[in-house]
Amino acid sequence: MDQPLADRVAAVAALDEPTRRRLYEHVVRHPTALSRDEIATALGIPRATAAFHLEKLVGEDLLDVGYERRNGRSGPGAGRPAKVYRRSARSVAVHLPDRRYDLAGHLLATAVEEADRTGQPVRATLERHAYRFGRQLGENADELVTALEEHGFEPRAEGDQVLLGNCPFHTLAREHTRTICAMNLHLLDGLLAGMGDTGLTACLDPQPGQCCVRLEPRSL
Repeated sequence: MDQPLADRVAAVAALDEPTRRRLYEHVVRHPTALSRDEIATALGIPRATAAFHLEKLVGEDLLDVGYERRNGRSGPGAGRPAKVYRRSARSVAVHLPDRRYDLAGHLLATAVEEADRTGQPVRATLERHAYRFGRQLGENADELVTALEEHGFEPRAEGDQVLLGNCPFHTLAREHTRTICAMNLHLLDGLLAGMGDTGLTACLDPQPGQCCVRLEPRSL
């Protein structure tokens, strides 16, 4: 769900090469997997050229690989299965500045489903799930700034505080400020808790041009 920006940019960049983009578009238009020979023949390019670009697309997880016998035969003497390609399950989107609407959608949908099942308030359920998700991030992180950068917050130190220069949920936060900012606050609370003693606490402080949450020293 949550792919690093560099990986998403690399996947999109792989499609900038015209032949590679033609190959990808040809493969994804077909409901069944295609072999190298079928793709090369359809596009009128050398088989070696098709193979090179197909493997580049596989390397970026844009295509999946399988093996099938194309002659319908089986058993001894049937020959080796052909390598075939189909669209992968990966979905790639790049936003600059970085946006994480897939994460917001996941948290919101999870909260609605649980609230519908349990009868608990949706907002409280969302905040609980956001905190839990943030805590998991913190428990798996080695360094706070890196964790914040990897999730699109653009952290920068200002004195003893950490300001967050980007809101990964910008459009949602602008249109549904109370709900999304509270979700964001609980996510960052959980991140700090999961990392242990950072000496920081998350607080709401909406400012133009930056995230609604900032990290400041915890009061003793």
